[in-house]
Amino acid sequence: MSFALKLGSSIGYFHRTILARNIIQRKSHVVSYRNGPPPHSKATKIGSVTVGGAMWWWVIWHLWHEPDHITGEFDYPNSKKWKNTELGIPKDDL
Repeated sequence: MSFALKLGSSIGYFHRTILARNIIQRKSHVVSYRNGPPPHSKATKIGSVTVGGAMWWWVIWHLWHEPDHITGEFDYPNSKKWKNTELGIPKDDL
């Protein structure tokens, strides 16, 4: 029984000393457990507003100057002018 206790305590010691030191600790971000995240810096706020404004300018500019992306390049054909032969409908043999 003493051999099992010594083996268990040596494994526990090995685990506490050697394996615990090899744990990768990533500290690349702020941990906010049970509290709100830290406030963004002024540069981050200004940068996000600038990028968002540039994106909306680009979208509105291209919608105004190139509306064919939304409406289509050609006019929609009038379906009343189509003939049965163009649509592949056979003649009525009555």
